Amino acid sequence: MPANFYALGAIALWISLATLGVSLRHIPPFLLTGISLLIGSLLALPFVIKDQRLWRIPLKTLALGVYGLFGYHFLLFIALRYAPPVEANLVNYLWPLLMVVLAPLLLVGIKLRAVQVVAALLGFGGAAIAILGAAGAGNGAAGGGGWSWGFIPALASAFIWASYSLLTQRVKAFPTAAIGLFGLVSGLLSLLCHWALEPQAVLSGRDWLLLAVMGLGPLGAAFFLWDKALKLGDARQIGILSYLTPLGSTALLMTVSGRPLSWSIGLAAVMIMGAALLGTRSR
Repeated sequence: MPANFYALGAIALWISLATLGVSLRHIPPFLLTGISLLIGSLLALPFVIKDQRLWRIPLKTLALGVYGLFGYHFLLFIALRYAPPVEANLVNYLWPLLMVVLAPLLLVGIKLRAVQVVAALLGFGGAAIAILGAAGAGNGAAGGGGWSWGFIPALASAFIWASYSLLTQRVKAFPTAAIGLFGLVSGLLSLLCHWALEPQAVLSGRDWLLLAVMGLGPLGAAFFLWDKALKLGDARQIGILSYLTPLGSTALLMTVSGRPLSWSIGLAAVMIMGAALLGTRSR
């Protein structure tokens, strides 16, 4: 199914986001997000130069795009700053489950089947095992534990990305190139937050290189592929496939950091792949 291939392309790019984020963690988060989103928006320019009408979209659609791209990252970075990052990241990965559960509520003609709920829960269980198992293999701790108010913005960020992904199918059809406008406005808002809330930072040549990779990949091309997938496919199936993101992200982080892949990664892989097969084959 073409939609699933577009979704897998976006997922493959998002897998690198955590590793890139660790390499750039010395950069204030809003500056990091703002620059990356602005770089990602450049991918739409060749199409917009040929046809300026591609960015002539209703204000309601633009607001939805900013709600998704800016709102999601705004809340996620607050969560990662004020809550234990491993647990906050796990709460954030409720968004694929929320996509499956919210689809019948936000989309017309969509019904939720029991097998899809089971697949979504199986996928979330696999994500939990991958993330918490990797954390435990690190320093014997899962990232700090305990309750933190930072879990609230983590949950809110999950809801925003799930609802944004579904609501893009409710507004008037817009060209995928308009994602570049979403990124442009969201990037400018992020830089405004940086100016108002964060200390100034000096970036090295290496920083700019990694920012370019992040902007063109997980905070750029991934959004275009994701939009294409949602336009062509079943949001419930795509949501279940999305659990490949935390699995791949955690495995890549462990590999880069020199840690051996643990039993938890193997078990998580079986659970998530099983969830994906169950979800994509259900009718």
